[in-house]
Amino acid sequence: MKKHNFSAGPCILPKEVMQKAAEAVVELNGSGLSLIEISHRSKDFVDIMEKARSLALELLNLDGKGYKALFLQGGASMEFLMVAYNLLNKKAGYINTGTWSSKAVKEAKMFGEIVEVASSKDKNFNYIPKGYTVPEGLDYLHTTSNNTIFGTQIKEFPVTDAPLVCDMSSDIFSRQLDFSKFDLIYAGAQKNMGPAGTTLVVIKEDILGKVERQIPSMLDYSVHLSKGSMFNTPPVFPVYTSMLTMEWLKDLGGIPAIEEINEKKANLIYSEIELNPLFDGFAAKEDRSHMNATFSLTRDDLAETFNAMWKEAGINGLNGHRSVGGYRASMYNAMSLESVGTLVDVMSELERKA
Repeated sequence: MKKHNFSAGPCILPKEVMQKAAEAVVELNGSGLSLIEISHRSKDFVDIMEKARSLALELLNLDGKGYKALFLQGGASMEFLMVAYNLLNKKAGYINTGTWSSKAVKEAKMFGEIVEVASSKDKNFNYIPKGYTVPEGLDYLHTTSNNTIFGTQIKEFPVTDAPLVCDMSSDIFSRQLDFSKFDLIYAGAQKNMGPAGTTLVVIKEDILGKVERQIPSMLDYSVHLSKGSMFNTPPVFPVYTSMLTMEWLKDLGGIPAIEEINEKKANLIYSEIELNPLFDGFAAKEDRSHMNATFSLTRDDLAETFNAMWKEAGINGLNGHRSVGGYRASMYNAMSLESVGTLVDVMSELERKA
């Protein structure tokens, strides 16, 4: 039976990407060597790294605009620390829209004053704050574009004179934005790009070199940039698989093409949540994520039946995060419209049975 993987991460990947990645583990490009045993200094892997970095800028339409791409380790959680280490001199602003932005705030407080410009904590992060004023004099303003746990997504980003930083871990490459409005973007690969183990960081170079503190080499963006993302041994398999995923997306038509598909998937499941009296959405309607749909049953007595039904249909990873409960359907780029349709059919069938 086909499995429909709605897991929030590590993410679903395109079948052709999985196949190519698997082949490379056995033998890379007819070299007689596995991807995971070649030297990271070899031409084969240097070419892979450079292509991955180039594709990231190309897909985001940031080529020739003063940006560089890095593939680092430590996940987005390491970036919570690195962003502040490299950019925070005195005071930074954070928009707090969920668990991950809360953790980013905690790390940044070690380096300077943090202004929580806006927060949706008062309603368990089920909406995106609006109508707030961004103070002047910030070293940067940090946002989280998509909140995986709570199923919310920023539709309009704040206007600020400060450098704009964004954690795009769970919706990178999924929708069209003017990415040149951001000065630093980071994204853990395991949500929408590749296997866990690497993090894409896209930096506008002119924002660096302005802090007064000494930065340890391993945490210094400038060091990683000067070494072409190869200051230390990179995570070769996650970088290679991320490169394959970006190639797949480019061949599909890039971000405009995948955005159209993602909108269809989101419309399909949210329409069912709206029309089916047995389900209730968690996130505010205007802030609903196209990547992570969060919802719950309106009748607890049907939970056992519904759980058995979606498992019987080959659906995996639908349980919601413990801080929200209910269900979460993660519909990353590689998720097919067919799989979302399978879930919607199960939801509709439950209504007919109830």
